[in-house]
Amino acid sequence: MPVDIRVGPPVLTINQGNTFMVTDLRGEIDPRQEHGVFAQDTRFVSSYRFYINEQPWKLITSNPITYYSARLYLTNPEIQVDEGVIPEDQIGLVLERTVGDGIHEDYDLTNYGRQPVRFMLEIAVRSDFADLFEVKRRQRVRRGRLLTEWRPRRGELRTSYTHGAFRRRLVFKLLNSDSVPCYANGRILFEVALAPGATWHTCSYLILEHEGRVRAPLYQCHEVRGGQTAADRLQRRWQEVSTRLRTGHHAVAQTYRQSVEDLGALRLYDQDLGEDLWLPAAGVPWYVALFGRDALLVSLQSMLVCPTFAVGTLRKLAEYQATTRDDWRDAEPGKIPHELRTGELAYFRAIPHTPYYGTADATILYLIVLHEAWRWLGDTQLLAEYRPVAERCLDWIDHYGDRDGDGWQEYQTRSPLGYENMGWKDASDAVVYPDGSPVPSPKALCELQGYVYDAKRRMAEVFDALGQPPRAAELRAQAAELRRRFNTTFWVEREGCFAFGLDPAKRPIETVASNAGHCLWSGIAEPAKARRVAARLLQPDMWSGWGIRTLSAANPAYNPFSYQRGSVWPHDNALIAAGFKRYGLAAEANQVARAIFDAASHFAGYRLPELYAGLARTPGAFPVQYLGANIPQAWAAGAVFHLLQTLLGLEADAPCQRLYVAPTLPDWLPELELEQLRVGATRLTLRCWREGPASRWAVVRQEGAPLTVLPGPRPAPAGAP
Repeated sequence: MPVDIRVGPPVLTINQGNTFMVTDLRGEIDPRQEHGVFAQDTRFVSSYRFYINEQPWKLITSNPITYYSARLYLTNPEIQVDEGVIPEDQIGLVLERTVGDGIHEDYDLTNYGRQPVRFMLEIAVRSDFADLFEVKRRQRVRRGRLLTEWRPRRGELRTSYTHGAFRRRLVFKLLNSDSVPCYANGRILFEVALAPGATWHTCSYLILEHEGRVRAPLYQCHEVRGGQTAADRLQRRWQEVSTRLRTGHHAVAQTYRQSVEDLGALRLYDQDLGEDLWLPAAGVPWYVALFGRDALLVSLQSMLVCPTFAVGTLRKLAEYQATTRDDWRDAEPGKIPHELRTGELAYFRAIPHTPYYGTADATILYLIVLHEAWRWLGDTQLLAEYRPVAERCLDWIDHYGDRDGDGWQEYQTRSPLGYENMGWKDASDAVVYPDGSPVPSPKALCELQGYVYDAKRRMAEVFDALGQPPRAAELRAQAAELRRRFNTTFWVEREGCFAFGLDPAKRPIETVASNAGHCLWSGIAEPAKARRVAARLLQPDMWSGWGIRTLSAANPAYNPFSYQRGSVWPHDNALIAAGFKRYGLAAEANQVARAIFDAASHFAGYRLPELYAGLARTPGAFPVQYLGANIPQAWAAGAVFHLLQTLLGLEADAPCQRLYVAPTLPDWLPELELEQLRVGATRLTLRCWREGPASRWAVVRQEGAPLTVLPGPRPAPAGAP
């Protein structure tokens, strides 16, 4: 009988809003690791240990119980005390933690022995207030002044950090304690006396203070079991308005459920624009911040789940659209930001993330998401409201995205601390020649050209809707010319694939990489070339069995454990699968979808990580965790929705009160049903199933405004190339 293998990171991570806690599986924070309690890009707790008579507790088991809470079960080692020996496993410790602004902890001790016991419970907590960037690089620079103060009457340990006008404070407060805490030798101590069968309890509050704000815990003792806080209510609201999935395929159903949960878990409450207008952090632990590209791609992926999700993203990113050129931040007029940070390094302008604009694709993706949101919501007022933002995006594409006026999108940082790579593969070593050597900047990646092609086609449709046919015709002509030039310049005949990009000399980078698949998603590929690209990406050097690798295994720079030189990214695969389906390659799209869902079934909680290793799938193998991957991660969760939309062939046309459906269900997923799917002002239940090799569909229920459901794909708009 096969073994059920579950893969997960060697850490416990809980989060809510901007606050998160990363510990080892024992619930402790090792200052040598990337652990800590974080908020506002600051590590408030850098070391956390708990002991019984100076000895570590023994871990029995630990697990998250919600995205914002965890429970640990521990017991004692053998302990020598004045009265004799306390045998091992006689004292039970249950530690429950919840994150909500601050952190609440419940320590509950029980004596399971037949004799009374007396011992010391010790808690050691330290703070370094390191900037998140320094924690990630493991390069902490000492600066500022630390002061620790014990206030016995209040049961508080207060540690403050001051660096000029930059101030942070951690208050570690003990409440409801069954014995009085004291502080000595760097540890908080409780003398605990327990009769047989007796219990003992204390609470601890981790209160985080910054910029005059006090982040006190939202939860009381064991309150997580009630689920009645404002954050709980907003999470339930998100799940209530989201499309529900019914299917007999357990892994697909569980992965979908977890992905909906993960997106809600990543909600950035301090960026909320309303109950249903919000955007997620990109991922925990490293990307709990506003990210332009990530928020846009997740919005695009989530139309099937909740199309209004995109409105919060469009509104918030418009607030940060650049108006002037600022080389330090790689900002240019019309550009959509990449990343906003609020830690110490950003405060003192030691990094350019205030916000930083080092992304070559977010500005283009903004136009794509605006159009797609309109197609799903049917709200022409949305187009009128964001038309000035869109005009500035188009202007940026033509005058800044195209750096030298040759018609291609290129990037190169102007900032001394800017990013070497500004596509979605933004690791400094991600873009390589066929010999594995790095490609210098400026670089014109293939997918950027496809995104522009798609954006201009979509914006042509937008300008038609806004009553500007001459502008629409101009954009369609530009898109058609770009497509013609692209298929000539970027094609690498000997590989049967599009080049990774163009190097500074405008020579094709003849490296086989997953980026070529995005050219199918955008529609810029000619049909014959699209079929060859699909075949090339499914060859063994690119196909791992768990998905398409980011880089060919035949490239000397390939490393399956690297970030973007041979790993597998779920969102990358979902975009490629959508591209396959666009060109009628349903079997190939289904192959990719199955690999991703198979991988999800091996990860703890059916939660897809940001990425995993590109090792080949062999009998008995399982996907290998990438150490340092963000879990949960927004566009990994969104990949699940995107794959299902691809399998069902859903294309909304809410402005015309239509939905197009073209299911191509594989034999491993013979039926599914979407409940309360929203298109414009309509809610419907859509059932899809297989009959032999064919896929069928039916509308089971429809509420709200009239909506015509038609066989897909959606016809191209008049005048489209």
